[in-house]
Amino acid sequence: FQEMMIMGNDSTWILNESSSVFNFTELFFSLNLLLGQMTDLIYTEKELVQSLKEYIKAEESKLDAVKSWANKLDVLTRASTLDPEGYLAHPVNAYKLMKRLNTEWSELESLVLQDPSDGFISNMTVHRQYFPDQEDEKGAAKALMRLQDTYKLDSESFARGKLPGMHHNAILTVDDCYDMGKTAYNEADYYHAVLWMQQALRQMDAEEEHVVSKADVLDYLSYSVYQMGDLPRAIELTRRLVAIDSSHQRAGGNLRYFEKLLSKQLNELNQEGQEPATEEPIQLGTYKRPKDYLPEREIYEALCRGEGVKMTTERRSRLYCRYHDGNRNPRLLLQPMKEEDEWDSPHIVRYLNALSDQEIEKIKELAKPRLARATVRDPITGILTTANYRVSKSAWLEGEEDPVIERVNQRIEDITGLTTQTAELLQIANYGVGGQYEPHFDFSRVRVTSRRGLKCMSDVEAGGATVFPDFGAAIYPKKGTAVFWYNLFRSGEGDYRTRHAACPVLVGSKWVSNKWIHERGQEFRRPCGLTEVD
Repeated sequence: FQEMMIMGNDSTWILNESSSVFNFTELFFSLNLLLGQMTDLIYTEKELVQSLKEYIKAEESKLDAVKSWANKLDVLTRASTLDPEGYLAHPVNAYKLMKRLNTEWSELESLVLQDPSDGFISNMTVHRQYFPDQEDEKGAAKALMRLQDTYKLDSESFARGKLPGMHHNAILTVDDCYDMGKTAYNEADYYHAVLWMQQALRQMDAEEEHVVSKADVLDYLSYSVYQMGDLPRAIELTRRLVAIDSSHQRAGGNLRYFEKLLSKQLNELNQEGQEPATEEPIQLGTYKRPKDYLPEREIYEALCRGEGVKMTTERRSRLYCRYHDGNRNPRLLLQPMKEEDEWDSPHIVRYLNALSDQEIEKIKELAKPRLARATVRDPITGILTTANYRVSKSAWLEGEEDPVIERVNQRIEDITGLTTQTAELLQIANYGVGGQYEPHFDFSRVRVTSRRGLKCMSDVEAGGATVFPDFGAAIYPKKGTAVFWYNLFRSGEGDYRTRHAACPVLVGSKWVSNKWIHERGQEFRRPCGLTEVD
């Protein structure tokens, strides 16, 4: 079956329908939504800033009152200490001294003991339950590194906020870069640790303000460089560390170890003298990124960067646009869908104006309160679990909840010609910055039966394309449109060419909704062909 993508601004919706054996149609609708629940944090922070200002105002008011007391008492004590006996000879002065010490100083003490921070602390306590935790911060750092790898962006670009499609200036300080590098280091990711510690050092050498010490940066950087196999540079950096802090607890030992190890390597290669460290600064490309579990990583990331296969002029000439009335479906006769070919084989089409702005807003409203980390089914245990290769949040919506959901489900039937009577609930997924779903199949490979996919995606300022590594297509989000393709042949055999991925979102937010349609019930709507690959 085909998979269809419906696009919307700043969000991508994937609507899939599946059977109990994972035979389904996948539909992605794009909606205009910001970074989901993170927008709430923006307003929370604004409220806390206002609370902080009120606390400061209260502290200033308290301090002004204390200053007023101090000035008044300063005048009195100057006069009284010039001639204490003469001052106390006046009965009024004697009375007022007794009164001040017994009453007024007690009032001043009470004023000083007042704590205007109570309101601010109370507000903080209420909101703290919604704050990101350490894992969230680590996930955000990993998201930046994921974007760095996929789109070949150096640390300098990130630190200076020079990102494609970015309209807001956002810079990373020395301490931000150091924390990024430390996150990678703690995950034994020395490749990224080097890139970010080097950026911290670069900004430090440019005399930018910082809290972290240069010794700490050099300590992490030198060891990470050693882990990347660059002993000459590790030695040079460690010597620089020793020059800054000769009493450093590890630097001296590390330096002796690195020098001994390099000497041993040179002896084994029958070379004399120490190989000098290169003068070239560490940057993106200095070290090769380690291989990981994904065999098509380079192809997938190249497609995300727009470096995919380009159709020849002859092939493009065979792509058409047309009106689609769903085989004279009554609901599409007066207002047929505008259908455009995106790819020839496998056939991928896009439908325009598949969702209205009002429908988009309603689906956002229904889904947002229920978003939770998306899960995948473990191929061994069959248990739903989170996975690093799918980074998004999702929610499920029933047709009975709102007429808009019923209307969307009906539109899926009208466009695809499939019944949704045996379909699962509508799933809404949000891919924020760095959110992705690495290359995967939309059909079960244990028992390959009929599955179709309908995908809808939002406009995203940068990144977030849906790509097909096998044949090189890249489908970009466009508001209100839907993209549709077949995941399976008519025989029910999986079309392995349709392995696809959701590229990381570089700037913006992508919302996707999945609607899994069971194979059961489609026997007369899409009957088998004469061969396995019809």
